[in-house]
Amino acid sequence: MTSGQRRRCFGLLRSAGDVWACVLEVNGWRRRRRDAPLTSYQELCRELSVSGPGTFGELDSTGARSVLRRFSDAWFAAAKRRKDGDVSAGFPRRRRGLMPVRWYHGTFTVDGRRVRVPCAKGAPPLWVRLVREVPYPVEQVRSVTLLCEGGRLFLDVTAEVPVVTYPPGEGPDPARVAGVDLGIIHPYAVAGPDGAGLLVSGRAIRGEHRMHLADTKARRRAVARRAPKPGQKGSRRWRQYRRRARRVEGRHRRRVRQAQHEAARTVVSWAVEQRVGVLHVGDPRGVLDLDAGRRHNLRLRQWQIGRLLQVLTDKATLAGITVHLVDERGTSSTCPACRRRVPKPRGRALTCPH
Repeated sequence: MTSGQRRRCFGLLRSAGDVWACVLEVNGWRRRRRDAPLTSYQELCRELSVSGPGTFGELDSTGARSVLRRFSDAWFAAAKRRKDGDVSAGFPRRRRGLMPVRWYHGTFTVDGRRVRVPCAKGAPPLWVRLVREVPYPVEQVRSVTLLCEGGRLFLDVTAEVPVVTYPPGEGPDPARVAGVDLGIIHPYAVAGPDGAGLLVSGRAIRGEHRMHLADTKARRRAVARRAPKPGQKGSRRWRQYRRRARRVEGRHRRRVRQAQHEAARTVVSWAVEQRVGVLHVGDPRGVLDLDAGRRHNLRLRQWQIGRLLQVLTDKATLAGITVHLVDERGTSSTCPACRRRVPKPRGRALTCPH
């Protein structure tokens, strides 16, 4: 990618951030006037059409509408959580300098390792050269998303992939069920039929988190003296340090994400070999609402339960395996034989007095 293409791509991301900030500001005015906020996608699109072309630089209407869709989805998701009793759920009110931009099928062009990104009317066409070719046929690509992570530009591709087909008698059997338990040391612990089981180690992920935390603390101590004061513009050396920190953060996130995908692929491959058709996965997200202290709260944040569930669900669905989420509340104090509550065990062995 040339410097001009990079500059134009960042311009699109900044224009998307301006769209997000504009929606927040308009809703702020309406809130001060005690008017109903603009939250539905249709209302936001009407406000966008009134603004006129060229208001947000080279960002076209399709890319701007993707930002409006993201805002509407975030607002209604927070409203649903509040309706269900989660008072900690907050509506989107933070501004963002760079916002991801998504374009849907029919608005972009894929030509080998080149992608034509649509721009506003009157702007020259923007062709972006990829590092590698898109791993899906062109007719299966449904959307592309331009985003920035760790100071680097990425193009996220979403494609429609057909579910895997198996020869007769070799596919997943819905009658064969396996249970999956999520953990910190072991991301996935699987108990399958016929006494089969699988443990996926996550010590490498935990080690990556610890090494990254130690490295971050050491780098902050090293530059603490030359850090600019609040409100003071940083020097070139400080900007280089911040650029380096963002690059290290992005590399850390990519390593963790890759390890999570490999762990989920191991579980799904094992399930296909065992012809498991249904996975009952325990959903432990209720523990996130408990304050367990500074250190354990950090472990829970680094656990990334939602990402583990999403990755496993996506790969299992692609393999033709059904995933059912099971609430884990009370399962650690319930006897699996008589289904009655038992007192807290003295050691690590659960014994039922009933």
